[in-house]
Amino acid sequence: MTTQHEFETTIAVRFRDIDAMGHVNNAVFATYLEQARADYFREVVGAGLTEVETVLASLTVDFQQPIAPDQTVTVGLSIPDLGESSIPMEYEIRLEDGTVAATAETVQVVYDAEAERSRPIPTAWRTAIESA
Repeated sequence: MTTQHEFETTIAVRFRDIDAMGHVNNAVFATYLEQARADYFREVVGAGLTEVETVLASLTVDFQQPIAPDQTVTVGLSIPDLGESSIPMEYEIRLEDGTVAATAETVQVVYDAEAERSRPIPTAWRTAIESA
């Protein structure tokens, strides 16, 4: 059963994503999540991942179905509750027929590289995320 997500992006399965078993390699699922995050930050926050100064603090993927070659997948992304500096994200990777291939969770932390520690989510980001 699919869940309603506040943001969705579609990704074409590439030849390089396929492993010797003939389906998308498990590590590539994380790349699909990263692409969804990049699209989300660009479209909702108005900045690319290289501009937002965040680090990936955690990643969990629950695999449910293999993804075959020559199709597209849809990645749904939701943000349940923002923390002070953390941006938790929930995902659903769906096949073309709507079957859920995987669910996942990540936590992005806004990071001050110079001080080498987390920092609060900028007000403009918080407003954009909460308005999405």
